[in-house]
Amino acid sequence: MQRVAEGTGSRQERVIAEMRRRIITGEAASGALLSEIALAEEFGVSRTPVREALKQLQTEGLVEIRPRVGTFVAAPSRRDITELFEMKELLEGAAARLLALRGRVPEVEQLEENVRQSDLAVEADDRARYAELVEEFHGLLITGADNTKLEAHYRTLMNQLAYSRLVVTSLQQPGRARQSDREHHVVLDLIRSKDGDSAEQVMREHVRASRRALLAGLDLP
Repeated sequence: MQRVAEGTGSRQERVIAEMRRRIITGEAASGALLSEIALAEEFGVSRTPVREALKQLQTEGLVEIRPRVGTFVAAPSRRDITELFEMKELLEGAAARLLALRGRVPEVEQLEENVRQSDLAVEADDRARYAELVEEFHGLLITGADNTKLEAHYRTLMNQLAYSRLVVTSLQQPGRARQSDREHHVVLDLIRSKDGDSAEQVMREHVRASRRALLAGLDLP
């Protein structure tokens, strides 16, 4: 494989970004063994940037390095998911409150369009499309809060959850998609009413409901 002429740092960042994407989207399955040799060959780099990339991904909670055994895609336990969702609840609740206090900002209009599209997806029973819209809804809440520290912690949390995979699982529960859509409507109405306290409370209840649906659909220790 032809090696690209680039610095060690840029090679390492390229490996980190791509491996992070694969893990978050589920392309690299939970528990899968990651071979330094195979990855080095695939990316056309030496093993050093691959090794350093995997160390970084371990600090993000995405891989598990077991000395003298190997490196594996992290497979979160039921407790891991519960704890991460507890943090998700706190952050998204705070984001809903902060967004409500900002008034009629562009993210509110984007949320309105999101729920319109979500209604259509639910009526069509298009769960794949609705899953995309769920991620967008929650992402708009975070950006709309206009708090860079909150957003940074949230992005790290979502990476550890590999949320793209989990939201699809939660929506497999009977009636969850329609109920989730209704909950989004209530949150949006409270944000438009500038009722920050209620928006936070309802958003936290929504995250707890999503966690229950998710755990019901997972076979975890």
